[in-house]
Parts: sequence; C-alpha cells; structure tokens
Amino acid sequence: MVLSDANFCGASCENLLARCIEIIVKSDVDNVTLDKALPHHLVKQIDDSRVELGLQSPESNIFPDKHVKRIHRALDSNDVELVRMLLKEGRTTLDDAYALHYAVAYCDAKTPTELLYPSISDINYRNPRGYTVLHVAAMRKEPKIILSLLTKGARPSDLTLDGRKALQISKRLTRAVDYHRSTEEGTATPKDRLCIEILEQEERRDPLLGEASVSLAIAGDDLRSELLYLENRVALAKLLFPMEAKVAMDIAQVDGTSKVQLAGNTKNMAGTQRSTVDLNEAPFKIKEEHLIRMRALAKTVELGKRFFPRCSAVLNKIMDGDDYSKITQLENNALEECPLKKRRRMELEEVLCKAFTEDKEEFDHTINMSSSSSSSVGMMKPNGKLTLTK
Repeated sequence: MVLSDANFCGASCENLLARCIEIIVKSDVDNVTLDKALPHHLVKQIDDSRVELGLQSPESNIFPDKHVKRIHRALDSNDVELVRMLLKEGRTTLDDAYALHYAVAYCDAKTPTELLYPSISDINYRNPRGYTVLHVAAMRKEPKIILSLLTKGARPSDLTLDGRKALQISKRLTRAVDYHRSTEEGTATPKDRLCIEILEQEERRDPLLGEASVSLAIAGDDLRSELLYLENRVALAKLLFPMEAKVAMDIAQVDGTSKVQLAGNTKNMAGTQRSTVDLNEAPFKIKEEHLIRMRALAKTVELGKRFFPRCSAVLNKIMDGDDYSKITQLENNALEECPLKKRRRMELEEVLCKAFTEDKEEFDHTINMSSSSSSSVGMMKPNGKLTLTK
C-alpha cells in the first residue's frame, strides 16, 4: 500500500519509493499479489531486482503458469463451471493453483462459496506465504466469506508464519473508531466489526453436533407451526439485525425458496410481499418446497445462534413470548388505535432495551477479562428505543 502511494506521488517520494521496492524485493510477496496490487512496470522492476540479487532465477518464476493464469481469469469472471473444466483438463487441483486463496482475496463473495460445494479443496491449505484461506478472508474483511469458510471447517486457531490468527489479522486491520461506532437498532453493523465478532464467537464456542436439519417425520400442524415460527423469527432478525441476518441467510441459501403465506396477511414482518406457499391448506400436506424452505430457515437460525449469540438472545426474548404472533400480525393503524396493544408494544421495547444493555455489559466484561489488541474493545450497542413495526 505504501509502495503504491509512493509511486503515485512521483518525484516527491522518490526515496520512499526506492526504500519500499527494496523491502518488497526481499520479501515473500508472490507475483500474483504483486500483479493485483502494483502497476506492471513496478512488478517487472521487482522481478528484475530479485533475479539480479540471486533471490530467484529467471526460470524459477513459473508460478502462476499459463494454466493457472487461465484458472484465475475464470475466477475473475466468476465462472465456476469453467474453473472445474480447466481443473479437469489440466489434471490439477484447486490447491495446486491456490485457487481458493485467489477467489477469497479477489473475486465476488459468492464465488468461494460455490467452490466449497461440493468440497474439492483443502480449506485449511496454506499458500507459499503460510496463509490459510481464512487468513486471506480476514484480510479482505468480508463477513459472508468468513462465515462460509467456518461452516465448512476452516480452523480459526491456525497461525500464520509470524504467529497471528485470523482474529488478530482482522483486529489489526480494523480502526478502533470503526469498532466503537454505535449503530441504531435495525441498521447494518459495520463489516469490520462483524468479522471480528464472528471470529471471536467461533473461538469461544463449544463444538456443535452437525448442521441444522429438518426431520422428514414432521408433518401436519407440527410442520406448519415450525414453519411459521422460523419465518417470523428470520423476518424479525432482518428488522433488528439486518447485516447479521443477511450473512446467515446468504450462507443458508434462503433466497430462491418460497416464503409462506397466511390468509389475510400478504406481507411479512419486513413489509415485503410473500410468495404463494399457503400454510392454511386443509389438510396441510408436506411438499418438497416446504422442506427446502424449512431447512434453509432452520440453518439460518442455527447460524445466528452459533455466530451471533447476543442477537439470538434478543430474538429469544420476543419469540418465546406467548403473544409474539399477535404482535407481528398487528396492522400499524390498529396498534395506534388500541391502548392495550400499544402498551404491549411499549413493554416489548423495554425488554429489548434491557436486553441490549445486559448483552453489552456481559460482552464488555468478557473483553476486559481477555487479552486483545489496542484496536479491539467490546461491541457497543445503542440505548435508544426500538420501534416495532409490522
């Protein structure tokens, strides 16, 4: 980064530019990283200097070769099918091409996820610089990628050659002011802070017994009730914690499944139109679309409990209440006209505010008890009231 800025400044930073080039020449930064970060003339100057100093021979500069470059170009265009064809054609693997490292560092966030399904790569494989894919993801600071890697078995405890974990990398790249900055309920959490929280939670969690699943034995009213609960819980999560909910829903692949619909209620809690899966069929019949939707929602909830426990605790306080379904189905006008319903809404707001305060105090206490870098402190939550809407 400093080298790029020094090059941009031109003659006024000539000495700084020369010093940066000297450092990079003697470093282990690979050609792929150089090509992505620097102009071509600087990359050539660094390569020539390495050859001149005997740090590499002209023949040693064979990675990436033409075949690997073709794989990387296919990744740049997010063409996963072409990548698989090239792998088969060249009788190579994703690990040989460090393709997963490349995709996590430079490609669209959905591309690494597609490469992981089905798994054809060692997710904890190290590149020549000693970085695992999770280390690279921590440098990019994209929560969706980090979460997808963790759910596929990436180890947050793995260290770089200089002794850093992914969490430490993420903390070092996050400004304290960005991590401290408070956000109102219902607004997106900053990505930098969310990455740190995901990695912190994964390091302290107890191993779970597999991923979320739905038993095919569930039928009739049981299935209908479970679908309603999951629909309302995920919809409420989208209102209260939009960034966390989006990350979990993307990993669980909720988009593309059919939302449930209630008679007389054509909008969900987030105010968007529901599609045509009707839970009021009599008798209710199990359909594949119901099971697909249920699996996706269940996995979303499980990911929330695993990586965002404080958010889940707030949702539990609401969803476990006896009258949560009544509250979620109220029209805004009716809520204002009925004093009893309005009072109940105010009670729920107080519960939420109290929950946020308790979660913040508990988290701050945990952070104070553990060692962390100067750029990391407990997550702050605002104390303002949350207005519940349909």
